[in-house]
Amino acid sequence: MLATIYTRACLGVSAPLVTVEIHLSNGLPSLSIVGLPETGVKESKDRVRSALLNSGFEFPAKRITINLAPADLPKEGGRFDLPIALGILAASAQIPVDALHGYECLGELSLDGGLRPVRGVLPAVVAARAEGRALILPAANGTEAALAAGEDVLATDHLLRVCEHLAGTARIAPLAPRPVAEVVVHAPDLADVRGQQVPRRALEIAAAGGHNLLFFGPPGTGKSMLASRLPGILPPLETEAALEVASVYSIAGEAPYANWHQPPFRAPHHTASAVALVGGGGNPRPGEISLAHRGVLFLDELPEFDRKVLEVLREPMESGHIVISRASRQVTFPASFQVIAAMNPCPCGYRGHPKIDCQCTPQQVLRYQTKLSGPLLDRFDLHVEVPVQQGEVLLNRHCQSESSSRVRQRVAAARHRQLARGSINAALTGSQLQRLCALDAASEALLTQAMERLGLSARALHRVLRVARTLADLDETGAVSQQHLVEALGYRQLDRPAFRGTP
Repeated sequence: MLATIYTRACLGVSAPLVTVEIHLSNGLPSLSIVGLPETGVKESKDRVRSALLNSGFEFPAKRITINLAPADLPKEGGRFDLPIALGILAASAQIPVDALHGYECLGELSLDGGLRPVRGVLPAVVAARAEGRALILPAANGTEAALAAGEDVLATDHLLRVCEHLAGTARIAPLAPRPVAEVVVHAPDLADVRGQQVPRRALEIAAAGGHNLLFFGPPGTGKSMLASRLPGILPPLETEAALEVASVYSIAGEAPYANWHQPPFRAPHHTASAVALVGGGGNPRPGEISLAHRGVLFLDELPEFDRKVLEVLREPMESGHIVISRASRQVTFPASFQVIAAMNPCPCGYRGHPKIDCQCTPQQVLRYQTKLSGPLLDRFDLHVEVPVQQGEVLLNRHCQSESSSRVRQRVAAARHRQLARGSINAALTGSQLQRLCALDAASEALLTQAMERLGLSARALHRVLRVARTLADLDETGAVSQQHLVEALGYRQLDRPAFRGTP
């Protein structure tokens, strides 16, 4: 007898469909699994046997063949336990075969028939709904699945409950959708920053346009402090984007964070490997850049990262995705992230300090700065120095800095104008730049002269135009003016000859 049920693999955010076919035939009692199963899937036959017997069902004394199709898709983990168990029960007429129609299911079985959680549930919910089928999953995954739940998502804790539902004796109540609560921003307030008007302005521009930003300056001037306040001025994610981010966390085996409409903020240590940043492994998992999707990747002490590690960021910073290739598979993870980085100007940190002499030799400074390649530096829209602040500024109690909430209002208004045109400014293409950043003759002459004097690449030129467009949006003006171009060029400080070559 043959029974068929559907489930989902965990391979990227696509959650590909897997058909589980169970065939019972006469012959010596045995159980074989075909369809490129890995060790965890092969072991499911022992878990399923014990779960069925301990739940009061009969394990067929026949030859059982389990086919996981498509055969060229690697299958891993315990997520196939539940569909295999239900397929065996249906093929042996212990539950109605017709009851399986219209359902997908996933879940790992314990030896007593309990359902254990699996990763990658959220993409499976979205994919099953697109196919018009209901999804049965472990109760422990219910909180995660509730982000996209509807009448077609069923969560329970035991194999017996699933069988009772399919037999029609006791129905499982659909999972209630998780209510969308007001986004509560959990981030330090920008009002804590004293002085630093230019870096604060650059941070606002970066938030408004989604631009990559590099802070540099002596230690203790507030580079990391400023960067940590970026999440507090970013507008919340729309539901579709938030669900996309939560799906990445689901694949990574991390529960989506509680305040899931707030853009993610990831800050890996400078000892992180290339695989930790971009993702990978035998069974590819998302890395930090994918976990920062639709949010911020903060790289503190940027030159302390291994240069080879930093170079792997170049392609995803442009494309918005990362492709992990292995001998048996290729997985694409989303990686549309905004980079905020901080660095010292030299190994000791005090080059250019007004009071402390730098102890580094010119060769040490050059070696330190060249850890950042030209192509990587080119991908930062803004290079901003964070200077040393005087004591009277830091200790002035009457100096009230603007709060994150007020800045966030301006950022949200600028983002709204950009999205009404189709995309945020950091993602504008060449043709869109020509249309949205049309310049008069004087502005074109200024930009041409700047390109020649600073040696700007075509990529850097486009980034200057994108920043100028963001400045115009913050000023609520339709056209990019010469003033906007001058300010945008002023934020390319590491392109200046004084910051290049041997100090």
